[in-house]
Amino acid sequence: MANIENRKFIALDISGKNYLSWVLDVKLHLSAKKLRHTIDEDNAASNEEHATALIFLRHHIDDGLKYEYLTVENPLELWQNLNDRFEHLKAVVLPKALND
Repeated sequence: MANIENRKFIALDISGKNYLSWVLDVKLHLSAKKLRHTIDEDNAASNEEHATALIFLRHHIDDGLKYEYLTVENPLELWQNLNDRFEHLKAVVLPKALND
């Protein structure tokens, strides 16, 4: 329970149902921490910045996703893996939202 209290926003659900809002939250928080570049292609982030960003990302994903991506040690790779997994939800959620 303490883990939930320390989160800055709701963790990414294993189903991906909150993926779109999670992406926005992550980008905003990483920008505020001056770590946004760690999830960009061809970034020149230091090892410390990579570690800090990876800790942040892992802290804000479901425990099941943490275990699934346990061996991923680069925040960009984790970001891309999650995007590959949940990107299709944009096509499902956005048209529905436009019709509401």
